[in-house]
This record gives sequence, structure tokens and C-alpha cells, in this order.
Amino acid sequence: MGDKSKIEWTDASWTPIRASSQDGDGWHCEHVSEGCRNCYSERMNLRLGSGLAFKPGNLSIVDLFLDERILLQPLRWKKPRRIFVCSMTDIFADFVKDEWIDRIFAIMALCPQHTFQVLTKRSARMRAYISEVHETWCKRGPPAPGSERIYEAALAITGAEWLPETPAEWPIKNCWLGVSAEDQKNANARIPDLRATPAAVRFVSIEPMLGPIDLDSTLGGTLWIGGQRGCDGMHRGIGTPECPRQLHHHHDERCKRGLDWVICGGESGPNARPMHPDWARAIRDQCAAAGVPFFFKQWGEWETSLDRDHDDPDWRADYTYDYVNHGKSKWLNRDGGCGFHGDRFHVMRRVGKRAASRLLDGREHNEFPGASQ
Repeated sequence: MGDKSKIEWTDASWTPIRASSQDGDGWHCEHVSEGCRNCYSERMNLRLGSGLAFKPGNLSIVDLFLDERILLQPLRWKKPRRIFVCSMTDIFADFVKDEWIDRIFAIMALCPQHTFQVLTKRSARMRAYISEVHETWCKRGPPAPGSERIYEAALAITGAEWLPETPAEWPIKNCWLGVSAEDQKNANARIPDLRATPAAVRFVSIEPMLGPIDLDSTLGGTLWIGGQRGCDGMHRGIGTPECPRQLHHHHDERCKRGLDWVICGGESGPNARPMHPDWARAIRDQCAAAGVPFFFKQWGEWETSLDRDHDDPDWRADYTYDYVNHGKSKWLNRDGGCGFHGDRFHVMRRVGKRAASRLLDGREHNEFPGASQ
């Protein structure tokens, strides 16, 4: 953790929210869905941190605190970089105090040279917190230096007036807000909250991908996952077939923002579950149709050993020996079933993250959102 990261879509990680136990300082979080089952930060915490699993009961035996030394790190990083915020926990978990979130966002506002990537599974609290701060700023009105709460937190950190070069806008323009969604159920629950949250850039991380996801249905069946970036009463529609491309005045569902970026990837680490190639292809194709940047992070631990439709159309392969369903091989169909049935039956083979690579149909996908509009 620090000013370098091995995560492909970021440059640095930054987690000022810490947890102290009798075995040392580490982190605390709590599982909320299937995507948390094989959590990488929990494994690191067990090995190098507090030594505790990410369970609600452990909250009573750790001392949570905001590490002021780590909090101030981005102020010392002069070279611009993308920073993954709270990579070891969830900034919007219910055990995180509002005052801590205020101070973290104040640091973001004080560091316009960086881009901060905030990712959460607690989309409801993110929506509530950001919307409340947004409302207080809107009531105060320009030329206010930002939300009063964030402004006051920044003054407490700097001990001086708000820096002139700091963005005087909310949402903070160098802060990207995102949600994790590992399957359709969680995409349906979290992405609408994200769309309703004021943000300069909105993104979804579909990792680990544990099932097929239709982003179009998640966004209301509009066949549109990109979209207008704020309207202010008059705008030219982009991305949605229902929103006219000429200048117009309406401001309703047709003008709602979609997604600015989508990350997709399979699970890695011990006990990693395989991702069906068609799931990743579908997300790639939906993004391409909507003009939304797509980043394919990794396959995880697994690669395709046999695509039955392509490699064994006559069903002559030996599935009791060459493609057995146990250990380093898993049977998987497009719907997520693991039996010898279903559409697009694949045999997946565990080869390790490095061997599985980042190539999707022979190429890397490394797209990022451009400047917010």
C-alpha cells in the first residue's frame, strides 16, 4: 500500500482508515455479498495486519482510527497519479464515521493534481452521504468553496484559507465514484444508487465477475449505459436514442447520466471461482455499443480449456479424463451452472493469474474515462 500499486487500473492505493488489535495494526471490513468471500484485503490483514477476519463480531475487539500520517500522504505526492481510495476497506461502511469521510474528501479537494477512485459495495450510504453534502453546497450556492463540511475539514488540515488552485466545485472533479457488482442481483441494487449520486465520473467494477450481467436492464432497459453528463436545462443528447441530439430543454429520465467507465475481471487468489468468457464478452460489447470505456483487468486464476461448441461439436471428447470436473478443472455454462448441461458449456482450467493473462479474445482492453463533461 502506498504510492505504487499492482492493481492494473490505478497507480497508488491509500487507506487512512485503520484498525488496531493486540496482534498489530491492520484494517477492518465486513462481508456484504458473495464478491467478498475470497477478499484479498482480508487475506492480507490475516497475514500482515491485525490478524483478524473481516467479521462484524471483530469490530468489538479492534480500535478503529483515522491514521493522520497516512491521511496526509497524497499532499506529499507531487507527481499526478490515480489513487484507489480505501483499497483495504470500504469508505462507506457503517463503521466509518462521517467526520473521517469528510477529512478524506477534503484531502481529495486539496490535491487537484491527483485522480481519486472511490469504490464501494455500500451504495446506499454513498448516495446518502454525497447527496447530503451536495445539497448543503447547492443551498449555499456559488461562489462557495465547496461543501461546508468538506471546506471546514480542509481548513482543519491546512490551517489556512482554502487554496485558490483547489477546485471550487462539488462534486469534486478529480474524484471518481464507483460501485462493485459481481452479479446481476448486486448490479440491480447498487448501480441505480450510483446513477443517483452526484459525481464527476461514475464507474462500475465487475470483479470478481460471478455471473452474467446485463447493464442495459440495470439501467432501466434504455439500451444505453453511457449518457448525458448533466443537463442544466438545455443540452444536446448523447448516447441515448430517446434523447434528441439537437439542443432541447427537457430534464427527465431521458437525460439521466449513465456510466462513464466499466472495469471487468475474474477472481484471483486461493479458492478463486472461474469466470465464463461470454460474461466478459457481453460487458465488452455493451460498452462498445454505448461508447463507454472498458477495462479488462484479468481472467483471474482460470483459462478456457475447452469451448464445447467450438472444440467438441460432436461431443467426442473424454470428459471423464481429459476434461474431468474437479481440482484444476471446472465445468461452467453461460448461466453459471457447473453441471454437464446448459448453453455455451466450457471446461475451465486453473493455470494461475499470470498464465491466464489479461487478453480478451486476443487483445488487452485498457480504456479509461476522458475528461468529465
